[in-house]
Amino acid sequence: MTASAAPSISTAIGPPTRGVQDQLFKILCFSAATTLLAALAGVIVALSIGGWPAFRTFGWRFFTSTTWNPVTEVFGGLGPIVGTLLTAALSLLFALPTAFGVSIFLVEFAPKVIRQPVATAIQLLAGIPSVVYGMWGLFVLAPFFAAHVQLPIAMAATPGSLLDRLTSGVPNGANIFTASIILAIMILPYMAAIFRELLLSVPPHLRESAYGMGATSLEAVWKVLLPFIRRSAIGAVMLGLGRALGETMAVTFIIGNSHELPKSLFDSGSTIASTIANEFTEATSQMHYSALIALGLVLFMITFLVLGVARALLGALRTY
Repeated sequence: MTASAAPSISTAIGPPTRGVQDQLFKILCFSAATTLLAALAGVIVALSIGGWPAFRTFGWRFFTSTTWNPVTEVFGGLGPIVGTLLTAALSLLFALPTAFGVSIFLVEFAPKVIRQPVATAIQLLAGIPSVVYGMWGLFVLAPFFAAHVQLPIAMAATPGSLLDRLTSGVPNGANIFTASIILAIMILPYMAAIFRELLLSVPPHLRESAYGMGATSLEAVWKVLLPFIRRSAIGAVMLGLGRALGETMAVTFIIGNSHELPKSLFDSGSTIASTIANEFTEATSQMHYSALIALGLVLFMITFLVLGVARALLGALRTY
């Protein structure tokens, strides 16, 4: 072979511009990351500055008082804060077992002919706008719940009993419990779809080994499949919880929008997001604006805390 036929070193390693392109790519990636961090810092700073007048004026009373009076400009955010946490917790309590059940059924037990149609239906449910869920809750779920659940329970409960205290309230169907049901329906498709993909990622030999050793379906799911996906499953749960914490329109339609602290599951309430949505365009004073922005900062910190807890749980699971 002649010297001219042999490839040159410069041709083998590529043109010199390749190094420039690589540096440019790194700079673009770094810029994207710093832009995201700058945007996050900007949101925190803007919320802190906007909410500072309310925090300075009311101090800790903003977190411990349920008084919300725009006329006298006295604002306490305990009612919306408790409503946010309560509806998110109840919706997660309702949605989590159902999402696990749906995903396990689709992966382990469903006939092949219905697996894909049901999975597609779950994805379609996840794409429905929240305002549609809210309208359905207001015009369909709330009247049905009031007529067939609230009234029968109110008539059957003994006055002063635990059941009476848990279910007392105006029987109009707009309350903490129905808002939690709507939230559960909204977050269920997300969680079910993620759980299904996680279960499909389990290596087939693990599943086959469990059944080969004589494990029942329950034992295979509980002792093999779920431990394998537990770290990723926590992420799916936190994703659903974050969606429930920040949901606005659907909750606004059906929660009753009362700033008082809910005394029962069937009592009207409010969330931080519904309070902001209801009042931000109608706020006429600087203090009212500041109180609403302060609630936004509280919601941001709650979401940040949830993500921090998730990271801590994932870090703890790495040690096992």
